[in-house]
Amino acid sequence: MSGQAAEQQVERSTQDGPDIVVRTAGEADVETAAALFRGYLDFYEVDVQDADAPRAFLAERIAKDESLVLLADVPGAGTVGFAQVYRAFSSLTLTTAWILNDLYVAPSGRRTGAGRALLREVLRRARAAGVAGVQLETAYDNTVAQGLYEAEGFVREEFHVYFHDLSGRTSAEG
Repeated sequence: MSGQAAEQQVERSTQDGPDIVVRTAGEADVETAAALFRGYLDFYEVDVQDADAPRAFLAERIAKDESLVLLADVPGAGTVGFAQVYRAFSSLTLTTAWILNDLYVAPSGRRTGAGRALLREVLRRARAAGVAGVQLETAYDNTVAQGLYEAEGFVREEFHVYFHDLSGRTSAEG
């Protein structure tokens, strides 16, 4: 995802709402992104013991160019949403894939189109990078997000997802 930091203001959505600017988060945006990240973790009821851990985690990902972090700015509301994408590889297609690991819009930014703008920008950049596909997961009961994903062309797969927690702590259900 290197070289993407130069692309700052790329997506403007005027459908059913104000001009939304989606931009790449840089090191100067860590505090803003971290506040949204904490909201995302709260939404999924993740118990974070160290209040600084979300900021430190994002700062490291951004500094090391290990993820693509996008921010959505809505006129009059400020920066209301973020998305975080990780690179992956698909053995079944022998190509690169992306994992849209995090997508969150703060309550103040909901129904503005910020989530859709973030999702569309992820897909636009994935196409431009020649990525085979974008994968994401969401909670079974997050029907609002599921509706957005399906409206934007995502298809629910029938695979069973398994996870083996090696951290020694109980993971949040969802």
